[in-house]
Amino acid sequence: MKATFLILVSILFLTSCQSFLDVKPKESISDAVTITDKTSAETAVRGVYSALASGNYYGTNFQAIGYLSGDNVEWTGSQSIVQEFINHKVNADNGMISGVWIAIYQTINRANNVLAKVNDVADPALTTALKNQYLGEAYFVRALAYFDLARVWGGVPLITKPTVTPADNRGIARSSTAETYAQVLKDLDAAESLLPATTDRYRATQKTVWALKARYYLYQKDWVKAEEYASKLIGDATNYSLIKPYRTFFADNARGTQESIFEIFYNGTTEINAHRGQWQPQTNGGTRQWAPNTALVTLLNDASVGGNRSVLVAKDNQNRWYGNLYYRNPGSDPSYVLRIAEQYLIRSEARTQQNKLTAALSDLNAVRDRAGLPAVTAATSEAVLLAIENERRVEFALEPHRWFDLVRTGRAATVLGVTDPKRYVLPLPVDQLLVDKALVQNEGY
Repeated sequence: MKATFLILVSILFLTSCQSFLDVKPKESISDAVTITDKTSAETAVRGVYSALASGNYYGTNFQAIGYLSGDNVEWTGSQSIVQEFINHKVNADNGMISGVWIAIYQTINRANNVLAKVNDVADPALTTALKNQYLGEAYFVRALAYFDLARVWGGVPLITKPTVTPADNRGIARSSTAETYAQVLKDLDAAESLLPATTDRYRATQKTVWALKARYYLYQKDWVKAEEYASKLIGDATNYSLIKPYRTFFADNARGTQESIFEIFYNGTTEINAHRGQWQPQTNGGTRQWAPNTALVTLLNDASVGGNRSVLVAKDNQNRWYGNLYYRNPGSDPSYVLRIAEQYLIRSEARTQQNKLTAALSDLNAVRDRAGLPAVTAATSEAVLLAIENERRVEFALEPHRWFDLVRTGRAATVLGVTDPKRYVLPLPVDQLLVDKALVQNEGY
């Protein structure tokens, strides 16, 4: 049975965002019959966010690919499938990549279900404004999903219609990486035209789209557009700001602060963010399966580099360092998808690439100031770009940016010693290749 597109699951989701995603659906609704009125439309949209929040997606494993593959984290357990990411020798039978692939395509399918059915609902309570909102949210999440697939695997099959039976959408060949990214932009454009220009840190709005567009254009090296879209968020100082000190956006059970553009809500009862269990030590009820490595601990505890970001790490009763971004018990920590700090560093990089060094340094130094660090005074584009790279490493130390940053900037060989460019994408899961002969493995695997 084709695992990739097996989406014959019911939309039974006790989900995320406070007033919206904490609502319990009345019953399990099959993808085949759902979305017949306003209530079932809301249920289906909650299902999209629930899939995004799953343990194999932003709940843990997709994010883990981003940071385990970098140079900030070490594996302390015994499962070889995790060490494969750190060694950059991931095999096609790696269970984590299979789980991530399936979870992302499940998210896409739920978005496709909303996109295919909401417009046809004839319920007066489902107003045009609500229809547009739900459609825009589905487009945004699908854009994020394809963006993440492209970052991990390159070109992938582009599925834009719901999967109802196992045979649906089988036999679709992989699109190119460029075509996959083109689908991302197409979905973001659609979302931007439908969503309201409001501020919501748990659901997609126009502002959420702008933040992802800034990241998208950064990856595409469209510096003008990256600067333009990051500026939209940075210019909204009433709603988004670099709150001080650094710990303020996550410590003391904080959530939904002005630092956050989009984060995933977990209530800690019906939905658990499994991250804390991987990072926290046994004394805190975790397993400490992975931990900040010596190099990162040194950087974060160096006051001239980490500033006040040393709060990201702590020691347990055995004098071992552990990561402390995810700490709430049971796991109700948000997953941070888009933060305003990233927009400052996106704009700084985009401005540097346009030789706007004074403005670029202003953005970089805003992030450093929030961390309690003095301003950088680099005089060349090369020096500023290196300073941004180093800042991103510590600012997002336990978030899934480092590996993707080094790949997109062409620095993975120099920094990580990964000289084979075929290793800059992961192998397609072997179980997907076995059930769909239209899929072709990435070169080198």
